[in-house]
Amino acid sequence: MATKENDQIIKENTCETKMGLPCFLEAVTSIFKTWSISNKCCDEHVLLEKVCHSALVKRTLENPLFKDLNPAKIIAKSIQTWNNCLALINSPSPSV
Repeated sequence: MATKENDQIIKENTCETKMGLPCFLEAVTSIFKTWSISNKCCDEHVLLEKVCHSALVKRTLENPLFKDLNPAKIIAKSIQTWNNCLALINSPSPSV
């Protein structure tokens, strides 16, 4: 998907305002580098909605800073991160 299409999706869905910057940075770092995300940021990440998640990951992949990364691996990791966060927030909380 071209940058213009991703930018349009991001703008139309107000993606950049749905998640706080600290958790956004943690999610991006999780997908592109560390492979882990906190429970708090998972909650915010899922509120971002899948369409925003996908568009933001694809737009980030188009950045020249990430040109040496394997896009298929990053997209697979982004899907894994999304699914892990969904499972986390949908699992019953342990009783205290």
